[in-house]
Amino acid sequence: MSATTESALRERICACGASLFRRGLTFGSTGNISARLPDGGWLMTPTNASLGELDPAGLSKLDAEGRHVAGGKPTKEAFLHRVMYAKRPSCEAVVHLHSTHSVAVSCLHGIDAHDCLPPITAYYVMRVGRLPLVPYHPPGDETLARAVEKLAGEHHAVLLANHGPVVSGTSLDNAMYATEELEETAKLFLLLRGSAIRPLTGEQVEELRQRFGGA
Repeated sequence: MSATTESALRERICACGASLFRRGLTFGSTGNISARLPDGGWLMTPTNASLGELDPAGLSKLDAEGRHVAGGKPTKEAFLHRVMYAKRPSCEAVVHLHSTHSVAVSCLHGIDAHDCLPPITAYYVMRVGRLPLVPYHPPGDETLARAVEKLAGEHHAVLLANHGPVVSGTSLDNAMYATEELEETAKLFLLLRGSAIRPLTGEQVEELRQRFGGA
């Protein structure tokens, strides 16, 4: 990657962070964003940094093994990104947030651990697909890495119990769009709780996957 291209990627990560922060999808120093470099390493938002006030020069740079090689100290949640890159060759970016409605769903008792949200909208099916719940593990604990790793090969998005979503994408924009779609669907799901809902049927979901590829 040329210096100019890496510089542009740094700017784009910071712009995405600022957009998420302005719209209330992240707060304080929570959440992290990464984007893959051609050598297999990646750029990542550093620890204890607000996504609303990122410095392009201060982003963490990690090698393909997840070792810190330059920039600010990486977050303790860097392994969430590492396992997505390792298990998903097409993955070019990862977004992890503590977004309010998604976290709320992750705290509900009795949700389907194999598929946390019903297919309420076509765009949820197309951008997120099936969303498994990862059992609770302390943030930064290696047991969480192993739990996510078990699911990452088959799912580009997972929901961490009592924590938040981890979403990978074939580009930074795609990871962002899927994360936002997940949060809006979680919001709809919570708004509709207690009401009789009409999710898409299995046939309608399959048609979307056949026509648009699905997630």
